[in-house]
Amino acid sequence: MQKLIFKLDLDKYITSYKNLLSREKPIFMEGDANLHFRFIKELQNYDLNSPSHVDNIDKELIHLSKQGILHVKQIWEFVKIIRYFLYLKQKKFEGVIGDWIKNINIPPLILEIENWFDKNGDLKEEIDERFADINASLKIVKEKINSHLKILLSSSKLQEFLVDMQVHFLNEQETFLLRGGFNSAIKGSILGRSGNGYFYVSPYSLESYKKQESDLIDKKESLIYEYAKKISGEFSKQLLFLKFINKEFDRFDNYMARVLFAKRFDTEFVLPSKDGDMILKDFSHPALNEPKPISVNFKKNILLITGVNAGGKTMFLKSLLSAAFLAKYLLPMKINAANSHIGSFKNIKAIIEDPQNVKDDISTFAGRMIEFSKLFTVKNALVGVDEIELGTDADEAANLFCAILENLIKKEIKIIITTHHKRLASMLAVNEHVELLAALYDEKAQKPLYGFLEGTIGKSYAFETALRYGIAQNIVEKARTLYGEDKEKLNELIQKNIDLELQNRTKLKEFEQKEQTFLKLTNSLKEQKEEQKEEFENIKRDFESKYMEAVSLAKEAAREKSSENIHRLLNQANKIKEAVVIPKIKNTEDIKVGDRVKYGGLKGVVLSVKKELASIEAEGVTMRIPKNSLKKISSNQPTLPTKKKSGIFLQRPSNANVTLDLHGLRSDEAIEKTDKFLSDALLAGFDEVQIYHGVGTGKLAFAIKNFLKTHPSVKEFFDASANNGGAGATIVRL
Repeated sequence: MQKLIFKLDLDKYITSYKNLLSREKPIFMEGDANLHFRFIKELQNYDLNSPSHVDNIDKELIHLSKQGILHVKQIWEFVKIIRYFLYLKQKKFEGVIGDWIKNINIPPLILEIENWFDKNGDLKEEIDERFADINASLKIVKEKINSHLKILLSSSKLQEFLVDMQVHFLNEQETFLLRGGFNSAIKGSILGRSGNGYFYVSPYSLESYKKQESDLIDKKESLIYEYAKKISGEFSKQLLFLKFINKEFDRFDNYMARVLFAKRFDTEFVLPSKDGDMILKDFSHPALNEPKPISVNFKKNILLITGVNAGGKTMFLKSLLSAAFLAKYLLPMKINAANSHIGSFKNIKAIIEDPQNVKDDISTFAGRMIEFSKLFTVKNALVGVDEIELGTDADEAANLFCAILENLIKKEIKIIITTHHKRLASMLAVNEHVELLAALYDEKAQKPLYGFLEGTIGKSYAFETALRYGIAQNIVEKARTLYGEDKEKLNELIQKNIDLELQNRTKLKEFEQKEQTFLKLTNSLKEQKEEQKEEFENIKRDFESKYMEAVSLAKEAAREKSSENIHRLLNQANKIKEAVVIPKIKNTEDIKVGDRVKYGGLKGVVLSVKKELASIEAEGVTMRIPKNSLKKISSNQPTLPTKKKSGIFLQRPSNANVTLDLHGLRSDEAIEKTDKFLSDALLAGFDEVQIYHGVGTGKLAFAIKNFLKTHPSVKEFFDASANNGGAGATIVRL
């Protein structure tokens, strides 16, 4: 795997990811990829502390299985794992994470042992009064030693021999730095000499105190061993749980590292699908500084990439393989994940480098044949082959590789190929299982466009490339003559084919836009028709109702014998008649050329007016519409706001500082503060800052420097000068 990572230029990217792990482990995760993906996606919704550094405990687990006794420092690594799970149990998770953490039940005895340790990994005094007694005695002895040292330092006899008034520790012994001849003033053991020839002397008068101190330390170590033996015995009984929790810790560590990596570099995850299709949208290879995102739809068996030299063909090939590799191991990448689809491949192979090997007596072509022969025994693979005709006669290679590839098509293998050989390209182009992709070249600017055109064979532009890189014009012209007019005409034909394809695609895009406009217009007309139909039905029902009411009154009047009632009923019928309103055609607005009008859901401009018809242009389409169907848009109607280019605007921090003090913080707290500190410094425009972390045990300095290695904005960092903190401080350049 490491060799493939190196071939695909993913080594730095994978190293950056591994730096986020709490302990080193393979990038492969056992188990159901779908479950891993769900876990990672849910985990992105939470803001969690990543696990602190934990040593590998596989050897310790084996030792426990044989009833061995662990050192207290080894036990502390187990305790750190238990404490992280206790931290997770305090969080309110939902979904698969919630179900997972609920099912992790830590045995009560393990919880009790976890509580025996302080935050530094030492056994607490309160678990055994003997610890308290020993520590109290040690404190008294140390005070006696310090008091005795002060008395000696203030001795008048010793003053003339003292180089300084400090107590120096050498081999864990308190010493004075003295000049020669000190024997007349003090008796002691010489433990070493300074660079200036002075003597480090441990006074004999301290020996009784040091003996007491040593006895107490031995007593404490015996007590610690007693507890280590006791804990190891309990751990042996809980061996199955400890193996389980160790495995689950690695699993969660894998998830957290991926999530933190995705957030830090603004990347996305793609779950590989069961089929072998490769659909990439805006993928960027992580090794490139300012990459031009690539998009490709690779569904067939072979993708043949041809075209200009130095046009990005090899990097395109590596990008496809890299995307498949990152998806396979659920590692984040720069991609439009919502519109991408990456197949799941059991094997990913890159035949990229020249396999020539003098030691093994392998030529370039022989090496290629060995690599291809292995493919016949492989299934479910994605293979990338750079410059397939490398190492032998091009015409012979064309026929040989054509036969090889036709055979490989029958297997579950997808192959990406780059080549400059037109004969091989033309032979494969007619195969229904082959897709073509051509690297584009700007004829006017005389340089590659680093873009690709689907469905055609590209021209190599070898002569143009030679001129661009300084080969003399007369040499290139002679080469053109030797190359021959027929082959040059073939190149011109290929270029015309590319130009024609680009034109056709432009026209097709315009046609599709117009088609969308017509669909929009059709839908608008359907809506108008439905509205008019509903309006007509309402009017019809109103007429029928009033008509029936008038008929009823007329019949009643006919039955009345009283003329007075007849007149009254006739008057009522006339009122109903007067209430009937016959719909009239709407008055045509004063529509004239240049007016902005609305027709259904479309908005346009009037081009011409002829009697009752008006020609309008709406969304690139010209149409003739009855004037009474148009609605004039007021000229003082507010125009829609123009879309502004989106961007992120960050306010310069008012409290930015050039120094940061991390003394007394845990590693995870220190990294979090350092991350914010560097962000504020960048926004403030600082190009150099200083971080004080102290020397101490070295753990904090180690954690901070590891974090700085992975920070994308850190150019370099180094220890401060002696007068600015030395190894206890780090200078960071941004």
